[in-house]
Amino acid sequence: MKERVKSLALALLVACSLVQSYFLIYQLPGSNPVVKSESDYIRTENMGTTLEADAMLFPAQIAVHMGEERHTVFYPDSTFYNLIYNRLKGRQFDGFQRYDIDNIHWSDIRSKDIGVELEFGGGVPVELLQKVMQIAPDPLFDAENVNRVLIYNTGTDDQVRVFFFSSRGDVVYEATKADLTVQDVQQQVDFGKNWVPYTLTDGYYVPEEPVDLVETGLNIGLYTTEQMQRSLFFDPSITRYIREKDGSEIYTDSKRSLQVKQNRNWINYTDPAAPSAGENSPSKNVLSAIDFVNQYGGWNGKYRLEQTSDGIEEDQHRVVFQQYYGTGQFGAFPIIDLSTFHYGAITLEMRQGTITGYERSLIYGSGGSWEKKVVSLPGGKALRESIAALKAEASIAGLYPAYLPSLTEKGLLLKPTWVVELSNGATRVLSLGAVEKPGADADEGAGAGGDVGGAGVGADAGSDAAENLGANANK
Repeated sequence: MKERVKSLALALLVACSLVQSYFLIYQLPGSNPVVKSESDYIRTENMGTTLEADAMLFPAQIAVHMGEERHTVFYPDSTFYNLIYNRLKGRQFDGFQRYDIDNIHWSDIRSKDIGVELEFGGGVPVELLQKVMQIAPDPLFDAENVNRVLIYNTGTDDQVRVFFFSSRGDVVYEATKADLTVQDVQQQVDFGKNWVPYTLTDGYYVPEEPVDLVETGLNIGLYTTEQMQRSLFFDPSITRYIREKDGSEIYTDSKRSLQVKQNRNWINYTDPAAPSAGENSPSKNVLSAIDFVNQYGGWNGKYRLEQTSDGIEEDQHRVVFQQYYGTGQFGAFPIIDLSTFHYGAITLEMRQGTITGYERSLIYGSGGSWEKKVVSLPGGKALRESIAALKAEASIAGLYPAYLPSLTEKGLLLKPTWVVELSNGATRVLSLGAVEKPGADADEGAGAGGDVGGAGVGADAGSDAAENLGANANK
C-alpha cells in the first residue's frame, strides 16, 4: 500500500514539474512563447510609420478633358485633384458590361467630349480599388486590374458614361449604373478652365506653359544595417558577413541573405526558402506586402501603389510602391528611383502570398528642410523638342514631372525634372533645366490640398475657393 502511495505521489510530482516547465517555456497565460520557429521575424521598433492600403491607392494624375481638344492635368495632393477624387470616391458604380477596347474611338472622346480621367499607372486590382471607391462586386470585373477610369458627358444626349480600363489593354468595363449627373461632370471639368493648358499627343500630355514645383533640400537620417539585421534574421548572432569586390556587404544565415549596397544606404533582402502561404491573388499580395513593410522598416512619407505584376515563374509576383513628395497647390510628385542612386521605391518579390525579396532605401527624412524654392519646368516647344530626341529609341508612353534625388553634404536634394516613359519599359530623365521663379513663395498653399488619399476638401464644399485658385493659377 505504501509503495502504491509513493508511486502516485511521484507521478503527481512529475506531472506538476511538466506543467510548470510548460508554463515557463511558453510564458502562459497571455503572452507569446519564448520558443520561436526559424520562420519568425522580430518586429523592428522606432523606425518608419505604418500605413493602410487605402492611403496608397490614388491616381498618378487626373486629366481633365474640356472639349475642342483642350485638356489640363492635376497632380496628387493639389487642391483640384483632391476635390475631384474625393467626390468620385463618394459615388456608386454598378452594372458592369464588358467591351473590346477597339470597339470605341477613345481619341475622339478625349478630344471632343468633356470629362475627367483617373490614371493609375501600372494598374490597381479592382478588389483593392473597392476599398476607396464604391464599386459594386462583379464576378468578372473583380478579377481585373484597372489602370484608368474615364468619365465623360456624351455630346448627343443628357448622359454620363463611365469606363474602367483593364491594365491588360484589351478590354474595358462600363459602369452602366453610376450616380453621376451631367452637372457633376461639368463642375469637375470647370476646375480646369484657367489651369495650365495641355495638349494630348499620342496618348500623353504636354503642357503648353511652364509647370511649377518646389525644389527641396531635406534633412535626413539613416537606418542602420544592424537594425534591419536584427529585424529580418531569426538569430543575428549566427549570421555570416561577406564583403564583395564591388564594396557591397552580405549578411546571411544560410537561408536568408541581406545585401547592403550604395555606401550602406540601400538593402536587398532575399528569403527564397520562405514557406508559401498558398495564395497568389494580386490584391492579397499587395496587402501582404504592405503588412510586411509596416513591420520591417515602415514607411517614410507618402507612397503610391505603382505596380503589381507577375514574375518570371507562374507563382511569382512583384509589388512596387513609389514614394511621393510635396503638398499644397503645387501637388505631390514621384521621387525617381535611379540605377545610380536607389531611393524612391520599395519593391517586394512574392511567391504565393509570401515575401521572398525586399528592396528599399535606409535613408529617411528626419524632419525639416534646408532649402525650398519654387522653380518652373519648361513646357511647350522646348519640351517637345527634348521629347522628340527620344522617339528614335522607342515610342513615348508617358510624360510627367518628378523629383530627381541626390545626396549632398547637407542632406537629400530633390530637384524637379521631366520624366519620359518609353513603350519598351525604359524611363528617361530629360536634361531640360528648371528655372527659379523669383518672388514665388514655396509655402504658398501648403496644406490646401490635404494629404494624398486623405479626406481633403469635402465632397460638396470648397468650390468657391477652388474656382478662385483656378482663376489665379497662371498669374
